[in-house]
Amino acid sequence: MIKNDLFLKALKGETVERPPVWMMRQAGRYLPDFMKLKEKYDFFTRCRIPELATEITVMPIHQVGTDAAILFSDILVVPQAMNIEVEMKPGLGPWLPNPIRDRKTLDQVIVPNVYEELGYVYEAIKMTKKELNDEVPLIGFAGSPWTIFCYCVQGQGSKNFDKAKEFCFTEPEMAHELLQKITDTTIAYLKGKVEAGVDAVQVFDSWGGMLSPVDYLKFSWPYIQQIIDALKDEIPVIAFGKGCWFALDTMSKSGASALGVDWTCSAQYARQFSGGNITLQGNFDPSRLFSPPKEIKKMVHQMIDQFGKDRYIVNLGHGILPNISVENAKAFVDAVKEYK
Repeated sequence: MIKNDLFLKALKGETVERPPVWMMRQAGRYLPDFMKLKEKYDFFTRCRIPELATEITVMPIHQVGTDAAILFSDILVVPQAMNIEVEMKPGLGPWLPNPIRDRKTLDQVIVPNVYEELGYVYEAIKMTKKELNDEVPLIGFAGSPWTIFCYCVQGQGSKNFDKAKEFCFTEPEMAHELLQKITDTTIAYLKGKVEAGVDAVQVFDSWGGMLSPVDYLKFSWPYIQQIIDALKDEIPVIAFGKGCWFALDTMSKSGASALGVDWTCSAQYARQFSGGNITLQGNFDPSRLFSPPKEIKKMVHQMIDQFGKDRYIVNLGHGILPNISVENAKAFVDAVKEYK
Protein backbone atom coordinates (compact mmCIF):
# COMPACT_ATOMS: atom_id res chain seq x y z
CA MET A 1 0.00 0.00 0.00
CA ILE A 2 1.32 3.43 -0.95
CA LYS A 3 1.58 5.62 2.15
CA ASN A 4 0.84 8.92 0.40
CA ASP A 5 -1.96 8.01 -2.03
CA LEU A 6 -3.43 11.50 -2.56
CA PHE A 7 -2.45 11.45 -6.23
CA LEU A 8 -4.16 8.09 -6.85
CA LYS A 9 -7.26 9.22 -4.93
CA ALA A 10 -7.50 12.35 -7.08
CA LEU A 11 -7.24 10.21 -10.24
CA LYS A 12 -10.20 8.16 -9.00
CA GLY A 13 -12.17 11.33 -8.25
CA GLU A 14 -12.28 10.63 -4.51
CA THR A 15 -12.63 13.35 -1.86
CA VAL A 16 -9.28 14.49 -0.45
CA GLU A 17 -8.16 16.81 2.38
CA ARG A 18 -6.05 18.73 -0.13
CA PRO A 19 -5.16 18.19 -3.78
CA PRO A 20 -1.93 16.32 -4.60
CA VAL A 21 0.98 18.14 -6.24
CA TRP A 22 3.82 17.20 -8.60
CA MET A 23 5.62 19.06 -11.38
CA MET A 24 6.33 18.09 -14.95
CA ARG A 25 10.11 17.76 -15.41
CA GLN A 26 10.49 17.80 -11.61
CA ALA A 27 13.31 15.25 -11.88
CA GLY A 28 15.87 17.37 -13.58
CA ARG A 29 17.51 20.49 -14.68
CA TYR A 30 16.61 22.97 -11.89
CA LEU A 31 18.12 20.71 -9.19
CA PRO A 32 21.81 21.37 -8.36
CA ASP A 33 22.41 17.63 -7.71
CA PHE A 34 21.04 16.85 -11.16
CA MET A 35 23.41 19.37 -12.75
CA LYS A 36 26.36 17.59 -11.13
CA LEU A 37 25.31 14.33 -12.80
CA LYS A 38 24.79 16.22 -16.07
CA GLU A 39 28.46 17.26 -16.03
CA LYS A 40 29.52 13.62 -15.73
CA TYR A 41 27.10 11.80 -18.04
CA ASP A 42 25.49 12.75 -21.34
CA PHE A 43 21.70 12.90 -21.64
CA PHE A 44 20.85 9.47 -23.01
CA THR A 45 23.42 7.82 -20.72
CA ARG A 46 21.44 9.22 -17.79
CA CYS A 47 18.30 7.68 -19.29
CA ARG A 48 19.94 4.32 -20.01
CA ILE A 49 21.69 3.59 -16.70
CA PRO A 50 18.91 2.45 -14.33
CA GLU A 51 20.87 3.52 -11.22
CA LEU A 52 21.20 7.08 -12.55
CA ALA A 53 17.57 7.29 -13.71
CA THR A 54 16.49 6.07 -10.26
CA GLU A 55 18.66 8.57 -8.41
CA ILE A 56 17.31 11.46 -10.52
CA THR A 57 13.68 10.30 -10.19
CA VAL A 58 13.86 10.20 -6.40
CA MET A 59 15.69 13.56 -5.99
CA PRO A 60 12.62 15.83 -6.01
CA ILE A 61 10.73 13.58 -3.59
CA HIS A 62 13.44 14.15 -0.99
CA GLN A 63 14.35 17.71 -1.92
CA VAL A 64 11.06 19.34 -2.89
CA GLY A 65 8.48 16.98 -1.39
CA THR A 66 6.06 16.27 -4.25
CA ASP A 67 3.21 13.76 -3.85
CA ALA A 68 4.24 11.63 -6.84
CA ALA A 69 7.45 10.70 -8.63
CA ILE A 70 7.79 10.65 -12.42
CA LEU A 71 10.41 8.40 -13.93
CA PHE A 72 13.42 10.24 -15.34
CA SER A 73 13.55 9.35 -19.03
CA ASP A 74 12.74 11.03 -22.34
CA ILE A 75 9.97 10.71 -24.92
CA LEU A 76 12.60 10.19 -27.65
CA VAL A 77 13.76 6.79 -26.36
CA VAL A 78 10.75 5.49 -28.31
CA PRO A 79 11.95 6.53 -31.79
CA GLN A 80 15.45 5.32 -30.85
CA ALA A 81 13.94 1.88 -30.25
CA MET A 82 12.19 2.13 -33.63
CA ASN A 83 15.47 2.28 -35.56
CA ILE A 84 15.46 6.10 -35.79
CA GLU A 85 18.71 7.78 -34.78
CA VAL A 86 18.22 10.49 -32.14
CA GLU A 87 21.00 12.60 -30.63
CA MET A 88 20.79 15.28 -27.94
CA LYS A 89 22.93 18.22 -29.03
CA PRO A 90 24.01 20.77 -26.38
CA GLY A 91 22.39 24.13 -27.04
CA LEU A 92 20.14 22.67 -29.74
CA GLY A 93 18.22 19.81 -28.13
CA PRO A 94 16.97 16.77 -30.07
CA TRP A 95 18.69 16.16 -33.42
CA LEU A 96 17.61 13.42 -35.84
CA PRO A 97 20.16 13.21 -38.67
CA ASN A 98 17.87 11.16 -40.97
CA PRO A 99 14.33 12.57 -40.73
CA ILE A 100 11.46 10.43 -42.06
CA ARG A 101 10.23 12.17 -45.19
CA ASP A 102 9.84 9.51 -47.89
CA ARG A 103 8.97 5.86 -48.46
CA LYS A 104 12.56 4.67 -48.13
CA THR A 105 13.13 6.20 -44.68
CA LEU A 106 9.63 5.19 -43.52
CA ASP A 107 10.23 1.53 -44.45
CA GLN A 108 13.29 1.47 -42.19
CA VAL A 109 11.14 2.35 -39.15
CA ILE A 110 10.28 -0.74 -37.12
CA VAL A 111 7.83 -1.63 -34.36
CA PRO A 112 10.42 -3.10 -31.99
CA ASN A 113 10.41 -5.65 -29.22
CA VAL A 114 10.18 -3.09 -26.41
CA TYR A 115 11.55 -5.49 -23.80
CA GLU A 116 14.76 -5.88 -25.79
CA GLU A 117 15.16 -2.26 -26.90
CA LEU A 118 13.82 -0.47 -23.83
CA GLY A 119 14.59 -2.96 -21.08
CA TYR A 120 16.71 -0.34 -19.31
CA VAL A 121 13.55 1.73 -18.68
CA TYR A 122 11.81 -1.22 -17.04
CA GLU A 123 14.88 -1.89 -14.89
CA ALA A 124 14.83 1.76 -13.80
CA ILE A 125 11.14 1.45 -12.84
CA LYS A 126 11.76 -1.64 -10.70
CA MET A 127 14.77 -0.01 -9.05
CA THR A 128 12.87 3.26 -8.44
CA LYS A 129 9.88 1.45 -6.94
CA LYS A 130 12.22 -0.26 -4.52
CA GLU A 131 13.94 3.03 -3.67
CA LEU A 132 10.63 4.87 -3.15
CA ASN A 133 9.58 2.13 -0.74
CA ASP A 134 5.85 2.85 -1.29
CA GLU A 135 6.19 6.45 -0.01
CA VAL A 136 4.58 7.98 -3.12
CA PRO A 137 3.22 6.66 -6.46
CA LEU A 138 5.44 6.45 -9.56
CA ILE A 139 4.27 7.88 -12.89
CA GLY A 140 5.45 6.46 -16.22
CA PHE A 141 5.08 8.45 -19.41
CA ALA A 142 5.35 8.59 -23.17
CA GLY A 143 5.10 11.28 -25.80
CA SER A 144 1.96 11.29 -27.90
CA PRO A 145 2.35 9.75 -31.37
CA TRP A 146 1.90 13.20 -32.98
CA THR A 147 4.57 14.80 -30.77
CA ILE A 148 7.05 11.98 -31.54
CA PHE A 149 6.09 12.24 -35.23
CA CYS A 150 6.94 15.97 -35.16
CA TYR A 151 10.54 15.24 -34.19
CA CYS A 152 10.85 12.25 -36.53
CA VAL A 153 9.83 14.28 -39.59
CA GLN A 154 11.15 17.74 -38.67
CA GLY A 155 14.49 16.30 -37.51
CA GLN A 156 14.77 18.73 -34.58
CA GLY A 157 12.75 21.03 -32.37
CA SER A 158 10.84 23.79 -34.14
CA LYS A 159 8.62 26.80 -33.50
CA ASN A 160 5.99 25.57 -35.96
CA PHE A 161 6.95 22.03 -37.13
CA ASP A 162 6.27 23.11 -40.71
CA LYS A 163 7.98 20.07 -42.30
CA ALA A 164 6.00 17.67 -40.10
CA LYS A 165 2.75 19.37 -41.08
CA GLU A 166 3.74 19.50 -44.74
CA PHE A 167 4.32 15.71 -44.67
CA CYS A 168 0.83 15.19 -43.20
CA PHE A 169 -0.84 17.31 -45.86
CA THR A 170 1.17 16.12 -48.90
CA GLU A 171 1.69 12.45 -47.93
CA PRO A 172 -1.24 11.67 -45.60
CA GLU A 173 -1.04 7.90 -46.15
CA MET A 174 2.62 7.72 -45.17
CA ALA A 175 1.99 10.12 -42.28
CA HIS A 176 -0.74 7.88 -40.87
CA GLU A 177 1.46 4.82 -41.37
CA LEU A 178 4.24 6.41 -39.31
CA LEU A 179 1.78 7.59 -36.66
CA GLN A 180 0.40 4.05 -36.37
CA LYS A 181 3.87 2.53 -35.99
CA ILE A 182 4.61 5.03 -33.20
CA THR A 183 1.24 4.25 -31.58
CA ASP A 184 1.78 0.48 -31.65
CA THR A 185 5.25 0.90 -30.14
CA THR A 186 3.97 3.31 -27.48
CA ILE A 187 1.16 0.98 -26.40
CA ALA A 188 3.62 -1.91 -26.00
CA TYR A 189 6.11 0.38 -24.22
CA LEU A 190 3.54 1.65 -21.71
CA LYS A 191 2.14 -1.84 -21.09
CA GLY A 192 5.70 -2.84 -20.21
CA LYS A 193 5.85 0.05 -17.76
CA VAL A 194 2.64 -1.13 -16.13
CA GLU A 195 4.14 -4.64 -15.76
CA ALA A 196 7.31 -3.12 -14.28
CA GLY A 197 5.25 -1.41 -11.58
CA VAL A 198 4.27 2.20 -12.39
CA ASP A 199 1.09 3.43 -10.68
CA ALA A 200 -0.18 5.74 -13.46
CA VAL A 201 0.89 6.87 -16.92
CA GLN A 202 0.83 10.22 -18.67
CA VAL A 203 0.78 10.86 -22.41
CA PHE A 204 2.46 14.17 -23.29
CA ASP A 205 1.11 15.82 -26.44
CA SER A 206 3.52 18.75 -26.24
CA TRP A 207 2.98 19.82 -29.86
CA GLY A 208 -0.75 19.09 -30.22
CA GLY A 209 -1.46 22.82 -30.16
CA MET A 210 0.47 23.18 -33.43
CA LEU A 211 -2.51 21.66 -35.24
CA SER A 212 -5.85 23.29 -36.02
CA PRO A 213 -8.81 21.76 -34.13
CA VAL A 214 -9.85 19.89 -37.31
CA ASP A 215 -6.36 18.52 -37.99
CA TYR A 216 -5.88 17.64 -34.31
CA LEU A 217 -8.81 15.27 -34.57
CA LYS A 218 -7.20 13.72 -37.64
CA PHE A 219 -3.49 13.47 -36.88
CA SER A 220 -3.19 13.46 -33.09
CA TRP A 221 -6.22 12.60 -30.99
CA PRO A 222 -7.25 9.26 -32.65
CA TYR A 223 -3.81 7.85 -31.82
CA ILE A 224 -3.92 9.04 -28.19
CA GLN A 225 -7.39 7.47 -27.97
CA GLN A 226 -5.91 4.12 -29.09
CA ILE A 227 -3.38 4.36 -26.25
CA ILE A 228 -6.06 5.20 -23.67
CA ASP A 229 -8.27 2.33 -24.91
CA ALA A 230 -5.37 -0.11 -24.60
CA LEU A 231 -4.42 0.94 -21.05
CA LYS A 232 -7.40 2.42 -19.22
CA ASP A 233 -8.59 -0.90 -17.78
CA GLU A 234 -5.14 -1.62 -16.35
CA ILE A 235 -4.01 1.75 -15.01
CA PRO A 236 -5.06 5.42 -14.71
CA VAL A 237 -4.08 7.41 -17.81
CA ILE A 238 -3.51 11.18 -17.83
CA ALA A 239 -3.73 12.91 -21.21
CA PHE A 240 -1.94 16.24 -21.48
CA GLY A 241 -2.19 18.30 -24.65
CA LYS A 242 -0.35 21.62 -24.58
CA GLY A 243 -2.44 24.24 -26.35
CA CYS A 244 -5.29 21.76 -26.85
CA TRP A 245 -8.03 23.39 -24.75
CA PHE A 246 -10.30 23.14 -27.83
CA ALA A 247 -10.27 19.34 -27.51
CA LEU A 248 -11.10 19.10 -23.77
CA ASP A 249 -14.68 18.05 -24.51
CA THR A 250 -13.51 15.17 -26.75
CA MET A 251 -10.75 14.23 -24.29
CA SER A 252 -13.18 14.11 -21.36
CA LYS A 253 -15.13 11.29 -23.07
CA SER A 254 -12.01 9.22 -23.79
CA GLY A 255 -11.75 7.06 -20.68
CA ALA A 256 -8.69 8.96 -19.42
CA SER A 257 -8.61 9.37 -15.63
CA ALA A 258 -7.38 12.97 -15.82
CA LEU A 259 -6.63 15.73 -18.31
CA GLY A 260 -3.68 18.09 -18.14
CA VAL A 261 -4.31 21.78 -18.78
CA ASP A 262 -1.73 24.42 -19.72
CA TRP A 263 -1.61 27.97 -18.33
CA THR A 264 -3.39 29.55 -21.32
CA CYS A 265 -6.75 28.05 -20.29
CA SER A 266 -8.48 29.30 -17.13
CA ALA A 267 -9.76 26.88 -14.50
CA GLN A 268 -13.31 28.02 -15.23
CA TYR A 269 -13.05 27.25 -18.95
CA ALA A 270 -11.18 23.98 -18.34
CA ARG A 271 -13.99 22.76 -16.06
CA GLN A 272 -16.63 23.99 -18.48
CA PHE A 273 -15.09 22.48 -21.64
CA SER A 274 -14.34 19.15 -19.95
CA GLY A 275 -17.86 18.77 -18.58
CA GLY A 276 -16.97 19.25 -14.90
CA ASN A 277 -16.77 15.54 -13.97
CA ILE A 278 -13.18 14.60 -14.79
CA THR A 279 -10.02 15.19 -12.76
CA LEU A 280 -7.98 18.08 -14.14
CA GLN A 281 -4.25 18.64 -13.70
CA GLY A 282 -2.32 21.90 -13.99
CA ASN A 283 -1.94 24.71 -14.79
CA PHE A 284 0.47 27.16 -13.10
CA ASP A 285 2.57 29.10 -15.60
CA PRO A 286 6.14 27.68 -15.19
CA SER A 287 7.55 31.22 -15.59
CA ARG A 288 5.50 32.31 -12.57
CA LEU A 289 7.93 30.33 -10.41
CA PHE A 290 10.25 33.33 -10.85
CA SER A 291 7.87 35.29 -8.58
CA PRO A 292 8.79 35.72 -4.90
CA PRO A 293 7.84 32.68 -2.75
CA LYS A 294 5.15 34.67 -0.91
CA GLU A 295 3.48 35.56 -4.22
CA ILE A 296 3.79 31.97 -5.49
CA LYS A 297 1.94 30.69 -2.42
CA LYS A 298 -0.84 33.25 -2.82
CA MET A 299 -1.30 32.40 -6.52
CA VAL A 300 -1.30 28.64 -5.84
CA HIS A 301 -4.06 29.05 -3.25
CA GLN A 302 -6.08 31.12 -5.74
CA MET A 303 -5.55 28.42 -8.38
CA ILE A 304 -6.83 25.66 -6.05
CA ASP A 305 -9.84 27.82 -5.13
CA GLN A 306 -10.64 28.18 -8.85
CA PHE A 307 -10.27 24.49 -9.74
CA GLY A 308 -11.67 23.18 -6.43
CA LYS A 309 -9.75 20.79 -4.18
CA ASP A 310 -11.41 17.59 -5.45
CA ARG A 311 -10.88 16.03 -8.90
CA TYR A 312 -7.79 18.18 -9.14
CA ILE A 313 -4.02 17.62 -9.26
CA VAL A 314 -1.83 20.68 -8.79
CA ASN A 315 0.89 20.94 -11.42
CA LEU A 316 2.55 23.40 -13.77
CA GLY A 317 1.11 24.11 -17.20
CA HIS A 318 4.27 22.63 -18.76
CA GLY A 319 7.73 21.51 -17.57
CA ILE A 320 9.66 23.40 -14.88
CA LEU A 321 12.25 25.78 -16.33
CA PRO A 322 15.97 25.12 -15.73
CA ASN A 323 16.73 28.40 -13.98
CA ILE A 324 14.05 28.18 -11.28
CA SER A 325 15.44 28.10 -7.74
CA VAL A 326 14.81 25.04 -5.58
CA GLU A 327 13.44 27.44 -2.95
CA ASN A 328 10.73 28.65 -5.34
CA ALA A 329 9.88 25.11 -6.49
CA LYS A 330 9.54 24.18 -2.84
CA ALA A 331 7.32 27.23 -2.20
CA PHE A 332 4.99 25.95 -4.94
CA VAL A 333 4.77 22.48 -3.34
CA ASP A 334 4.52 23.81 0.22
CA ALA A 335 1.68 26.14 -0.78
CA VAL A 336 -0.40 23.11 -1.75
CA LYS A 337 0.44 21.29 1.49
CA GLU A 338 -0.56 24.35 3.49
CA TYR A 339 -3.89 24.75 1.67
CA LYS A 340 -6.92 24.67 3.93
